[in-house]
Amino acid sequence: MNTRHRFALAGSFVVFSAMVSVIAAPELPDQVVSNWNAAGEPSGTMSKSLALGLMPSLTAGLLGLFAVIPRIDPLRANIAEFRTYYDWFVVVFASYMFLIHTGIIAFNLGYEFDFVYLILLGAAGLFYYCGVVLTHANRNWFVGIRTPWTLSDEVVWDRTHALGGKLFKLTAILTVVGLLFGEYALYFFFVPVVVTAIITVVYSYYLYEQIDRNGSVSSDSGL
Repeated sequence: MNTRHRFALAGSFVVFSAMVSVIAAPELPDQVVSNWNAAGEPSGTMSKSLALGLMPSLTAGLLGLFAVIPRIDPLRANIAEFRTYYDWFVVVFASYMFLIHTGIIAFNLGYEFDFVYLILLGAAGLFYYCGVVLTHANRNWFVGIRTPWTLSDEVVWDRTHALGGKLFKLTAILTVVGLLFGEYALYFFFVPVVVTAIITVVYSYYLYEQIDRNGSVSSDSGL
């Protein structure tokens, strides 16, 4: 399977989303539930026409952007080296968007389930694969943990992404564990996400400063 095939697979989720919209349209109310609070209770609505078209259109637009990025990045040759992982991320992302869209439609058709749990479970899968991509990503301007320090030094990029990949996977695991804790489940996602962001930024700065002072990174500075 090459890049064209993988993007075609991702695009099929847009087609499936559009088909779901067309099939469900006659049965949906004029106002569709589109927001939920931490307890899984509906907290906002949008018009049926917007709800039917938003996710398919947004996904299609983002797939177009994902297709362009490897062509316009000044370090496009580096993206080419992990292109398979990049392409599969696009497929995983498209499937996640399809999950959200289908979940919204199903909920408004009267199927009973905790929508927040559905989103968190999908997010766990997405974040786990992000961790996979990070461990294979070479330095570029669009994909990965892009701080001034990772973009300035190849070693800092590699070490930060090795750590970031582990933290993203850990976030995914904690998110799944959080599903056992009811209304606190969201905290098992958002807190690790924030902590991961802070750690990777600080770690990349620390590594860069160590190289700047010592000319190399000591073996005990990585995790």
